[in-house]
Amino acid sequence: MKIVYFDTADYEEQFLKENSEGKYTYYLEPSALNDLAPVKDEYKDAEIISVFTTSRVNSKVLEQFKNLRLIALRSVGFNHIDLDYCKEHNISVVNTPNYGNITVAEFALALLLDVCRKVTVSYLEYKNSRVSPANLIGTELFGKTAGIVGLGAIGAEFARIAHGLGMNIIAFDKFEKEEMKQKYGVVYTDFDTLLEKSDFISIHAPLTKDNYHMFDEKSFEKMKDSAILINTGRGELIDTQALFNALVNKKIAGAGLDVLENEETMTDFDYMFGINRLDKLTLEQTIINSRLFQLNNVIITPHTAFNSKEAVRRILNTTMSNIEVFISGGHQNDVI
Repeated sequence: MKIVYFDTADYEEQFLKENSEGKYTYYLEPSALNDLAPVKDEYKDAEIISVFTTSRVNSKVLEQFKNLRLIALRSVGFNHIDLDYCKEHNISVVNTPNYGNITVAEFALALLLDVCRKVTVSYLEYKNSRVSPANLIGTELFGKTAGIVGLGAIGAEFARIAHGLGMNIIAFDKFEKEEMKQKYGVVYTDFDTLLEKSDFISIHAPLTKDNYHMFDEKSFEKMKDSAILINTGRGELIDTQALFNALVNKKIAGAGLDVLENEETMTDFDYMFGINRLDKLTLEQTIINSRLFQLNNVIITPHTAFNSKEAVRRILNTTMSNIEVFISGGHQNDVI
């Protein structure tokens, strides 16, 4: 059995080696998969590949793997995989659910605190010996209303934390859970009401065809001008241009973003070298992403909310378990 692990980081290497040595023919590839660079010849006969969210595994990529039977995701989300192609070619796709519920929720809170209390701004002013107390006036969380979009496993953890900090919680989700109401005082509401009443909004929804750009120009018009938006879900849940306009025009007060639309173009050198091959929309979003970094009321991190020692260990354990179950003829954590 031949396995190729793409998007591999140094801290994953030892674990993957220990759990693959002597069992499989395997390769560790630090680069992500995308259609700007051809798959290396020695990888093309792989029966199993494992990728992180930085890979973009579309049909042009997949058709280069002639023996592929399984894609083992080291993530919960799977919007970066061409599932239609996989269905047509009998390629199984499995993910790693529930690895980072606490980790991601804690990071969302960290972003919220950073924007509210201007932690990074304070640090930079102090570092540069240009401290202006008027610029560093923050906002308390206690007593404020936190709106949670997506009250799944991660959203529920964020609700627990917000409740502990004395915040009022409203939520928008397809399914209401009585436990959330009883334990944390969550009040379920429709999306527009959440936009209108929330002081802070934290997004914990998966990306689907139905909620692409759910935060658009109309959404920002309904939000408080003092509102702060936190996104540790997927970048495509927010219309980047609309967000930029809302921040610049003070329609909202700030944002903490761990994910961006087309975020891979910000860090993957294949995209930088192949920029002439990017479509118009991707180029526009990349430019706007770059401009977001120039705003003082925005904190942007490189899709790292998942990245704790505990969560990474859970990701790798589940990934190896998924692979071993598949090889033995079973299935677990199937996406399709």
